[in-house]
Amino acid sequence: MSPLRPLLLALALAAVPCAQGACPASADLKQSDGTRTCAKLYDKSDPYYENCCKGAELSLEPGADLPYLPSDWANTASSLVVAPRCELTVWSRKGKAGKTRKFSAGTYPRLEEYRRGILGNWSNAISALYCRCS
Repeated sequence: MSPLRPLLLALALAAVPCAQGACPASADLKQSDGTRTCAKLYDKSDPYYENCCKGAELSLEPGADLPYLPSDWANTASSLVVAPRCELTVWSRKGKAGKTRKFSAGTYPRLEEYRRGILGNWSNAISALYCRCS
């Protein structure tokens, strides 16, 4: 392998627009008073990453356990960000029933890209959640 290959790959990746788009970095998830946030859910996503993580936002504290999301958030989230050293577990049905998935620390601008079973995806499919941090 040529020694230039890793350098060219790094330059090519730097030239590609950031896949996280308008979403905040996971390390930046904090309340205005400096307290920790476990995760944030957003109700807008878009085929263009720079338009994701927009619209209404639901901020979750560490230890948030919501087997029943508020009615205006059930099956609404289409983007999310999870803080470092945190994990968000989601369910597709209220009462923590149905399909489940764990999202580790990071940015997930388009939940359409994450499979839920054979034909579904996680966009507008989260009905219950639990967020924990270590």
